[in-house]
Amino acid sequence: MCGIVGFTGRREASPVLMEGLRRLEYRGYDSAGIITGTGNELHLRKKAGRLAELGKYVASHPAPGCYGISHTRWATHGGATDRNAHPHMDATGNIALVHNGVIENFATLKHQLQADGIVFRSDTDTEVLAHLIGHYYQGDLVAAVRQALTFVKGTYGVAVVAKSEPGLVVGARLGSPLVVGMGVDGTYLASDANALAGYADKVVYLNDKQICALNGDDWEIRDQDLAHASVSVHDIDKYLGDGDAERGDYPHFMLKEIYEQPETVANAMRGRLDDVDATAHFGGLNLTAQQLRQIDRVIMTACGTSYHAGLVGEYLFEEMARVPVEVEYASEFRYRNPPVDRNTVTLAITQSGETADTLAALRESKRMGHITLAICNVVGSSIARETHGGVYLHAGPEIGVASTKAFTSQVTVLAMLALYLGRTRHLSSIQGQRIIDDLHKLPDAIRAALAYHDRVKQVAAKYADVENVLYLGRQFLYPAALEGALKLKEISYIHAEGYPAAEMKHGPIALVDEHTPSVFLVPRGNVFDKVMSNMQEIKARRGPVIAVASEGDREVAAVADDVIPVPDVPEYLQPIVVAIPLQLLAYEIALLRGCDVDKPRNLAKSVTVE
Repeated sequence: MCGIVGFTGRREASPVLMEGLRRLEYRGYDSAGIITGTGNELHLRKKAGRLAELGKYVASHPAPGCYGISHTRWATHGGATDRNAHPHMDATGNIALVHNGVIENFATLKHQLQADGIVFRSDTDTEVLAHLIGHYYQGDLVAAVRQALTFVKGTYGVAVVAKSEPGLVVGARLGSPLVVGMGVDGTYLASDANALAGYADKVVYLNDKQICALNGDDWEIRDQDLAHASVSVHDIDKYLGDGDAERGDYPHFMLKEIYEQPETVANAMRGRLDDVDATAHFGGLNLTAQQLRQIDRVIMTACGTSYHAGLVGEYLFEEMARVPVEVEYASEFRYRNPPVDRNTVTLAITQSGETADTLAALRESKRMGHITLAICNVVGSSIARETHGGVYLHAGPEIGVASTKAFTSQVTVLAMLALYLGRTRHLSSIQGQRIIDDLHKLPDAIRAALAYHDRVKQVAAKYADVENVLYLGRQFLYPAALEGALKLKEISYIHAEGYPAAEMKHGPIALVDEHTPSVFLVPRGNVFDKVMSNMQEIKARRGPVIAVASEGDREVAAVADDVIPVPDVPEYLQPIVVAIPLQLLAYEIALLRGCDVDKPRNLAKSVTVE
């Protein structure tokens, strides 16, 4: 979501801050700003819009100094304007602050401060905290930050400086990530370790309610009572994954990441498939075979694309392992009070490992005494560190806001987990080996699907101007229909909805006309004939049909207006293979409509607010 970068040391801060923000652009933002310090002066520069606008401003109005903080903002309170951009300052101009998260009781605090004569200059909740820290400041910035935060309800990752304490950068977190970095030129603070690559050699992740103080080469981390906290220092390379965060020859990160999927799926499987025992192995689950056999129920909790991966996982787990599964939106699950059996495992699915709703749902499950596991892409993230065990995707950094390779890797890991659970129960070694053989062939099947990119371009050109699209699939392909619709919505801004194909006649068919195409996911499978009947119902109402179908399927071609072929794979792997043309279709339509593919409007990569 919002990005934070801070630095204090023996080099000019401004270039470090600007480069760090550039690396965090993928998270989504609407404005950016930096503040640096020299002597007893602070130099504030901030602009609405893209980081390039701030870059031009800083070039013409330099921000000197060897310490400072910076921010890219994703609006929660107040529009995208210069005055709402971070950093924000207190009334005296001594304190400057950047903030990720939401201050839920900001209105109450604001009224109290206004009663004391404080005049607000922005519409943000963050400015309240700047004034509050200023109110309690008596020469000790760490103490003032700590005292101010005791009055705050909500979530925060903050970085604070004071011109009266030059060289000092203070950070604090609750529910919004912060990482401290140590390098040869000084110390760093960021909301994402990717911002520190090439600058810091070592990192420490802050836990909730911890406060850090950085000053040149010195750094310390304290708890909420300001006692020194015990921390673990790690090599930064360990946290940045194996992916390359540059576009290379690709015009967009999204396209690069779509084409990386043969490799990222292979990475997800590497070292985890056991041909001898016809099963999968995971080093990080931290559960014995006996504990696995005692699992009576699995609750999968996630948001967005990860939720759709969980829906596929429900089919996989129940098909292969015969374990009952419920898939819950994390934002809803965190506030429910459902009856949960003793032998229930909560499995959080997340790309970033920082999604606020998923993290809260996970913590609620832990509070209730249940085993918690996670499927996550970012090593060292909050969710990865707080679960009892889990599985990393090893997909490398995903920069495009619309998730692509994370989805296919998540489904691949869920398939392997289903195999693993199944082999501890009823699944025979012959069945297990057949599944392993299918998984080994999966990267080549994805490459075969990518080979039809030109065909996808032709279909995109035909339908780029429509305003509504239906996505229809059944069984394993119903979640894939939801994910295809989400991709189109996210980056092309076309209204799209996913449905089980048979449910279309129970209401959505009223939307069908000659201007509303339906994307049918209809590769060969057990319900092929049923889906073909649903397709005929659309055609009878003059609705255009785009079919994603098995290569060479003449029966589908005779009915559909346009066909995008995919290679044949077993039904439980079809969601991965059909995801490729659906991602490409959304990408190509978005290009034709002139949309910003990598940074779609209003969206953020990692949603760290509720």
